[in-house]
Amino acid sequence: MNKLHFYLLVLLIILQYTTGNAANATDPAANYVTASCKTTRYPSLCVRCLSTYARSIQGNDQLLAKAAISVSLNNAKSAAAYVTKLSRASGLKARELQAMKDCVNGMNSCVASLNQSVQELGKMARLKGQSFDWHMSNVETWVSSALTNQNTCARGFSDGSMNGPVKDAVIRRMSYVAQLTSNALALVNRFALRHKAGVRLYSHLAVSR
Repeated sequence: MNKLHFYLLVLLIILQYTTGNAANATDPAANYVTASCKTTRYPSLCVRCLSTYARSIQGNDQLLAKAAISVSLNNAKSAAAYVTKLSRASGLKARELQAMKDCVNGMNSCVASLNQSVQELGKMARLKGQSFDWHMSNVETWVSSALTNQNTCARGFSDGSMNGPVKDAVIRRMSYVAQLTSNALALVNRFALRHKAGVRLYSHLAVSR
């Protein structure tokens, strides 16, 4: 490759990079997801998981929260299937087997809670006032319960006598899904707060007229 071709290649790479960044900088849908994810505990993971939904979310707090719970639900289902498979493996120690059974029960409850949350959140756009608050409280409770079950599963393997590949695999899987659920809960809480703020502002403006 001669120098001219080399410089042209470098220039092309620079142009592609700057054009891509400019496109992202002017994409309101992507910017909304990035800004919203800053309110979560794991913002980089949040952006990575929810950026693909940016176009369909289009700056809607309810749709963002629903997408976050859906991502958590899909991963919780996978984690539940994973620990169920591990619980049937041969050669588990007695304490490992008990911890695994408890984890399976907890993850099944976790999946049920997240599934209820997705369905409930889908109804929120039609609700107002106390009805909205009651259903929103249900969603927050269920997502929080799912996160508790995930953390409880990991803590079930805290005993040093269970150190080994099984413990490492379970804790690694639970840690990831718990981070997703933590982010989902943060975005659910954000949706609730922003909705209430919007209602107060609307009421204030209505009275001022």
